[in-house]
Amino acid sequence: MAKQIALFNHKGGVSKTTTTFNLGWMLASKGKKVVIVDCDPQCNLTGMVLDFKNSYESESKEFKTVYEGTGVRNIRDGLAPAFESRPEVIKPVECEPLENQPNLYLLPGHIGLAEYEVTLGIAQELSGSLPTLQNLPGSLRHLFDKTAEKYMADYVLIDMSPSLGSINQNILMTSDFFIVPMAPDYFSVMAINSLASVLPRWASWAKQARLLPTLQNATYPFPQNNPKFLGTIVQKYRQRSGVPSAAFQKWIDDIVVGVKEKLIPALSNSNMMLPATAYGETGIECGKPLMQMSDFNSLIAMSQKHKAPVFLLSDEQLEQTGVVLANTKTSMNQFSKLFSDGAEKIISIIDNA
Repeated sequence: MAKQIALFNHKGGVSKTTTTFNLGWMLASKGKKVVIVDCDPQCNLTGMVLDFKNSYESESKEFKTVYEGTGVRNIRDGLAPAFESRPEVIKPVECEPLENQPNLYLLPGHIGLAEYEVTLGIAQELSGSLPTLQNLPGSLRHLFDKTAEKYMADYVLIDMSPSLGSINQNILMTSDFFIVPMAPDYFSVMAINSLASVLPRWASWAKQARLLPTLQNATYPFPQNNPKFLGTIVQKYRQRSGVPSAAFQKWIDDIVVGVKEKLIPALSNSNMMLPATAYGETGIECGKPLMQMSDFNSLIAMSQKHKAPVFLLSDEQLEQTGVVLANTKTSMNQFSKLFSDGAEKIISIIDNA
């Protein structure tokens, strides 16, 4: 069965979508089959892959297929049998293949996913006493598993919204692993304290949910897995002479201390950490990020324009020459190595978990 990895931080602006896309592509380039899932109602990942900015002007085929065509083509349609009490079972989503990467697929998002937030919240609070709601808490993981099975995926990477709502609670607590993307700023440091409080509460809820007969006897049983922390990813900072500037380094140091002294102990107490050897064997120091990289600058705009990862843009796509092109290609090579090393660490940790 595919391993589900959630990328979550309720602090926005930390490059969750960019990380999901580029990390998914890198894992796919290493021979893994990957489904990337857009669970943010803003649908930024879907728009990036399917180029919806241009679709607005051209009414592209991709837009009509995903949102106006027949069949199960996006996350809302996939969950509809459970959330709208339809007399049919959940079916795998027809994912969108990514051009130039045959091992990577997109499960498109839908703004209507937000409509299910309140219903899921009620189900997760009252499903023990209201059998009519028992199929909802296990439905998201069931949809992802069925879709991953259809595409013989090794990993499912989930781009989550920046919220503490019931959908995120469900996705994270039914995942196998999770990553916390961060930016080196004051609010990311604040988010560590918040996560150290929120995630143990979610874990306590999930522990009780796993014991409820109504959820275990549901059409879509609530999963028995307990999510494990893979680590943080720190990005979006400026460099000087190849290292973070002093102001950004201060926040990076604060994040490392906060993760080590607050987040990891809280997760450990909730059984959301792997054995220390699982991290140590990949060379990850306690509290240190899985990946740390500077701002993508102009590369991100080109990446979105051409639906290609920041480390695989061609000279023609970059539209640069001379020294500027040479410097950009140097940055691309650095990002390629960082994503490659990060992907290798993730594969190693999961394989040895």
